[in-house]
Amino acid sequence: MKHKLTIKERKELEAKIGKALKPNIKQLSTELQKILLDDLVTAFQNRINVLTRAQQKRSY
Repeated sequence: MKHKLTIKERKELEAKIGKALKPNIKQLSTELQKILLDDLVTAFQNRINVLTRAQQKRSY
């Protein structure tokens, strides 16, 4: 099962990750911060999908 985040969910997750990482990424330009946060959300979503598929295979 592949779960895709809605635009609203994605923006909320980006905001939460941005808040958590703010001290570590504040030296980056705003554009690079946005790119990094987008990449992190995408990686998180992909990892969740991989783990979900692995769990489903294991259940069979």
